[in-house]
Order: sequence, then C-alpha cells, then structure tokens
Amino acid sequence: MLPAATALTVAEDAGSEAAPPRSACPTGMALVDTTYCARPVLHCLKSEYDKANHITICHQFAPGQRCAGGERRERFCIDRYEYPNQEGGHPPVMVSWYDGAAACAAEGKRLCWQSEWESACEGPEKLPFPYGLERDPRQCNIDNAYVKPDLERVYSSKPAVQGGELLKLDQGVASGERPGCVSGFGVHDLTGNFDEWVLSEENKGKSKWAGLKGGAWGHVRNACRPMTTSHPPEFTYYFISFRCCADAAGDAGGPAPWTPPKTPDHPPPGGIVSKGWTTTERGPHRP
Repeated sequence: MLPAATALTVAEDAGSEAAPPRSACPTGMALVDTTYCARPVLHCLKSEYDKANHITICHQFAPGQRCAGGERRERFCIDRYEYPNQEGGHPPVMVSWYDGAAACAAEGKRLCWQSEWESACEGPEKLPFPYGLERDPRQCNIDNAYVKPDLERVYSSKPAVQGGELLKLDQGVASGERPGCVSGFGVHDLTGNFDEWVLSEENKGKSKWAGLKGGAWGHVRNACRPMTTSHPPEFTYYFISFRCCADAAGDAGGPAPWTPPKTPDHPPPGGIVSKGWTTTERGPHRP
C-alpha cells in the first residue's frame, strides 16, 4: 500500500490530467480566429438603388474577396446570439450605445469592434453575407414591409403608450429562429432582425465611436460590411439592439492577434443606463 502522502499526490496528478482544457471563450460565445482585411475589394453582380433610403443594395456578389491593403489576424470571442445571448430570446430595443456598453461590461464583456463584428459575419470563407454570396430573405429576417412609426408614441414617457407602439412596430424574430441565418463561425442573426451597436475604429464625427451593423428587418443593405454612422451614441430606436464580444484566452501560436484600442469609457448623458424594452408577445406585423 502506498503511504498516504504518496497516494494523495497520485490522486492530484490523476485529477489534473483528467481536467478538461480551459476554453478560450466563456460559455455561449464563439471563438473567431481569422484574418481580417480593412479594405476588401468586392464585385457586385446585381444591385438595386433604394430611393426611399438613399442606398444601393447589392443582391449578389462575385466569388472571392481581394484585399487592397494588408491583412491582420483577429482572435476574439463573440456572443452567438444578440443580447441577452439566449436562443429563443427577444433582444431589447430602445437602447443606446451607452446602454449596450454598460450591459456588456456587467458581464465582463464589451461591445464588439467593427472589424470583429465583420469577421464573425464573413466567416472563414470571407462571404459578403453570413450565409453566402446572394442576398436571401429566406435565410435572415429581412425585407419586411415598412410600418410607419408614431415617433411621439415611440419616445413617450408613459410605458403603456410606448409599449403599445413598440409592439405594433416589432418585426423581430426570436434569437436563432431562422436556422439559416448563421455565419461560418456559428454566430446567429448578424444581418437583419435588429441593428447592432458596435465600436467604430475611426472617429466618425457626429456618431463619434458608435456604429450600427447588420441592418434590421426592413429592406436595407443587411450585409457584413456596411455600417451606419449617422447617429450619436445616445440615440435609441425601435429596431436597435446589440451583442457582446470579449478577448479570447490563451493562444496556440502563430502571428500575434490584433490588439483592439482601449474601449472608450464615457459615462452616459445624465448618468442614466436603460435596460430598454423587450417583449415575449408577437406584434401584429411580426413574422
């Protein structure tokens, strides 16, 4: 029989060997380890000018993405679903960039940088849409008919009034409800459904460090690369939400990953953080 001390050492060693390797990402987050091009060259084969929104929408891209500048390695973690990162959940709306940043920080995470969001969307194959080369409303929640909002009710201080209007306008689907709306990294609902706050890597003036990615459920660009920078970080709207990112633990080697800039640490105006509005009901126009 082994002495007690020796037996204890053997048990500790066995337990250590049996311990599973530490995951690079927290539970519910996908690891993205890829190359990123800041200036991709994409060739659109079929486009449409949307007069109502003053934008050109590409419906089909040619295969391949040529990089006009240098590539860098990016390695990070991203929530598989829009906040609160729960399959079947309904992301909150009427949240500002500040609200999203605070909610992510409370979980030890942060908002995604623009390039991180794009990398997660394009997947390992560098696709212009998370699901392929051709825009497809059967895959993601896009191209729903426009429902005109009553802005006085949208921004009403009375919860019953605001809630009734937001429910009327809501055309979001539950997180993960569209199984085809997933990128090659296993991240869901990146294009369409809800517009998502991100961190812009360049100061855009009015919007400062805040950008919006993915578009919402309407007829807009809904591709991986476009970003809206026309709204200040305190802006809220009925189809704007967010998801969180985080630094990945460990590294198996290779080129050093890109180190993101320091996340802007600016308090919200008035020091108020909102949890926004969400629902478990389906509005009259919800798919």
